[in-house]
Amino acid sequence: MGRVAIIGVGQSKFVRSYPGSIRELAFDAYKEAVTDAGITAGDIDASVFCSAPEYDRQRSPSAVIAEYLGLNPQPTFYVETLCSSSSTGLKLAHAMVASGAHDTVAVMGLQKMSEITSAESQERMSRGADIQWESPFGTMMPAYYAMHAQAHMDKYGTTFEDLAAVRIKSSTYGQLNDRAVYRKAVTPDMFTDPENMMSGPVASPLRVGDCCANADGSSCIIVASEEKAKLFSKKPVWIKGVGAATASVNLAGRDRLTGLLAAEQAADAAYKMAGIGPGDIDVAEVHDCFTIAELLAYEALGFAEPGGAKELIRGRETYKEGCIPVNLDGGLLSKGHPIGATGGSQIRTIVLQLRGEAGDIQVQNPEFGLVHNIGGVGIYGNVTILGNS
Repeated sequence: MGRVAIIGVGQSKFVRSYPGSIRELAFDAYKEAVTDAGITAGDIDASVFCSAPEYDRQRSPSAVIAEYLGLNPQPTFYVETLCSSSSTGLKLAHAMVASGAHDTVAVMGLQKMSEITSAESQERMSRGADIQWESPFGTMMPAYYAMHAQAHMDKYGTTFEDLAAVRIKSSTYGQLNDRAVYRKAVTPDMFTDPENMMSGPVASPLRVGDCCANADGSSCIIVASEEKAKLFSKKPVWIKGVGAATASVNLAGRDRLTGLLAAEQAADAAYKMAGIGPGDIDVAEVHDCFTIAELLAYEALGFAEPGGAKELIRGRETYKEGCIPVNLDGGLLSKGHPIGATGGSQIRTIVLQLRGEAGDIQVQNPEFGLVHNIGGVGIYGNVTILGNS
């Protein structure tokens, strides 16, 4: 098994309604990634496309986009694990390159969620749960995560203010991200002012400000063998560990509601493969579809003991100056959440950090970065560890 590197990254702007086609949306990220890698379509041996197909009007969008990007006749693969699709795509690409089957693989994540209405989008999200035993009873994403929040608050004393603090941190950095949907400051009083949209109830204890927004967007990651990486790239970022796990779809099959077991198991696998532990991570991107999800991630990744996440956010330890900076690009709460593109966007942020190219959000001399990407309500857990050597 050979070493595998990321040699190029790209991302479109994340917007509420993209005016063009899915071909053009994909091209925005692809163009940036191949330019970053210094390659052309002819250098790419295979491509992996990642989206949640229930949001796509185009059936099998991979074929349409591969043709548009000039990636034929190289083989194209299509991957879907709900919100973690493009980090699953990276795991697949890593295996394809490490095995020697391919030298250079493009991983494209995309979603144009504005092609359907909000009501249609919510209905499709609910079908990410078990359509026989759960979703017919009206459960949707906010309700599921609200149950996790209630359990965490009841057992560990996590508060409404702790949840709000996650969104406040997100907005601190979201304002610096010109590709984010939401680039406004969020302050504590917004969550207590009944006239402010942020305080509006969604599913107790979650409020509008605790929830990320749907978005249109694309991301692209170029993965290469060690030989090709050294040929093409002056700053390859190495894939050190890839961990993945799958949990019961039904919450009744889970061991508890105070954490996401799939994320914990994926983290354990990634740390073991990389030969490091939580204390070695210098910067992280975690899946903060809801504020409680970020707190659960701190604990799943070993940054805090069970119940200790609230102390990290209260002490500002997950800010840029803290002991473990998290979501310095604003996270999903600020960037928005184009399902298939999210994982690739997270990976791009960590790659830029490890290359020292993250601008205003750059942490000092990072050696290892981590990406935590969740599909559904903790159904799929992907953890990727990247290093600069």
